[in-house]
Amino acid sequence: MADFYGVLGVGRDASPEEIKKAYRRAAREHHPDANRGDPEAESRFKEVSLAYEVLSDPEKRQQYDLYGEAGLGGAGGDPFGGGGVGDIFDAFFGGGGSPFGGAAGRRGPAGPPRGADLEQTVDIEFTEAVFGAQKDVNVRTAVVCEICEATGASPGTSPQGCPECAGTGQVRRVRQSILGQMVTAAPCGRCSGIGQIIPEPCGGCDGEGRKVDDRTYTVDVPAGVDSGSTLRLSGRGAVGPRGGPAGDLYVHLRVKADERFSRDGDDLAAIVGLTPAQATLGTEVAFETLDGVEDLRVPAGTQSGDVVRLRGQGVPHVRGRGRGDLRIRYVVRTPTDLSDEEEVLYRRLAELRGDAVAAPKGGVVGRIREAFK
Repeated sequence: MADFYGVLGVGRDASPEEIKKAYRRAAREHHPDANRGDPEAESRFKEVSLAYEVLSDPEKRQQYDLYGEAGLGGAGGDPFGGGGVGDIFDAFFGGGGSPFGGAAGRRGPAGPPRGADLEQTVDIEFTEAVFGAQKDVNVRTAVVCEICEATGASPGTSPQGCPECAGTGQVRRVRQSILGQMVTAAPCGRCSGIGQIIPEPCGGCDGEGRKVDDRTYTVDVPAGVDSGSTLRLSGRGAVGPRGGPAGDLYVHLRVKADERFSRDGDDLAAIVGLTPAQATLGTEVAFETLDGVEDLRVPAGTQSGDVVRLRGQGVPHVRGRGRGDLRIRYVVRTPTDLSDEEEVLYRRLAELRGDAVAAPKGGVVGRIREAFK
């Protein structure tokens, strides 16, 4: 047998990465599919594979360096290291010891699949969105079967390894292509990739290991959320079949509108109506904020549209400390239901200020107007 280092074309001080690259190059060069009609190709390919199997294993490489092939304990007699042709496929298409890496090679059972994620929409009050709250969320979901305790098997029995995939959860197929032999792996159709079958299914869940039931979860709604915010409850979704992990529950929040306040980001906005006299002469208004009653001092000459800002009385910041502001806009309300006496007084005020106004419509008001002249 030729020197393993010479077979791969590397020196005795070659690093593991150099050995891996050399093997990939040599394996492609000497692969039988790349050398059709060459009876020696298969022999050279097996020699390359054996060289890599020894030199890629630190312990075997040390024994080989010290004692040569005699130190391998018979490994040299099997060019595939006891693994057979399947290891060669692993070398090209993945596996734990493959120089090409990847997860498509030797794998254990896929295991029970994860359960589905669930979504639920919850309506909350405006003040609950501002200050936070606890809300109950009702969902219909898949839960663990209490009879079989998620195994899917009748009491007193147990699942068995799938004979179709030998418990791996995968079925491999080898096919010929223009690039040579290709190996594909797919979930086993008999066990759905779990690696187990249920000879005697549980009568409570028909072998699923789960059943449908109603559940109620309490959600902590943080202060400052808004419509469209989504809360994620990890592991509160549907459980997977036969002991598979549960999915997540996503709670979408929908905030009810408030009659007095509107929201602009973390700021609140409100309107306070004033009479013309209040806006002109000034006044004091008791306004009920979300935090309590606030006495607003309205200065004389306030215009419709003027805004006063109350710092820190808005919505708490969801990410970070502090709160937004409360912006109050004053709106002067023009009276529309004046009594005769009020109309006379307004007209007198208009005369004193020199304001041009519409003429009176006559009647009692006209006579009263004449009395002022």
